[in-house]
Amino acid sequence: MGGPSRTPSEAFAAFEEALRIIRLFWSGERAINFAGRFYSVHGLHPGPAPAHRIGIWIGAYKPRMLRLIGRLADGWIPPLSSYAPPEGMPAMQHSIDESAQAEGRAPGEIRRIYNLVGDIKDGPTRGLLQGPVVYWVETLTHFALDLGFDTFVFWPSTDPIHQTERFAQEIVPAVRTAVERARTSSVKAG
Repeated sequence: MGGPSRTPSEAFAAFEEALRIIRLFWSGERAINFAGRFYSVHGLHPGPAPAHRIGIWIGAYKPRMLRLIGRLADGWIPPLSSYAPPEGMPAMQHSIDESAQAEGRAPGEIRRIYNLVGDIKDGPTRGLLQGPVVYWVETLTHFALDLGFDTFVFWPSTDPIHQTERFAQEIVPAVRTAVERARTSSVKAG
């Protein structure tokens, strides 16, 4: 497509510079300046500021990108769960949180969405995100309370309309209730 060929390290640095310029562009300043290794702007007049904050969400799971998310992003969307399985989440979340705190940001400012690939199936649980409603409710409640996710995107493996209806009608309300109940009881206990 005519773009420059960059090493992974260069691509990362260029991406970080681009994020910083985007933030400046939306800052409401009359003129912005940025001098980077890959991108520079001098006296750019970006026009009116957006009517509301525009969030920047990053989908990544490698350490350098996780630290960047903590420094600059509004949200994190790890790749589909086979690339970022639940057991790896605490370390990834910790990396984002540490980086956010080092930047003077509250980690809670960063939204966290987890992609869920699976099927809601009556009967026994057959593996990660392959099982009955009660299993899904327990698992997603764990993902919210213990792994720190505040939003889920469901990708049904089969029968998308029926699966999505079941997710919306049976699982979402039950997870919301379970999470709210657990958070309320921990506040009362504390």
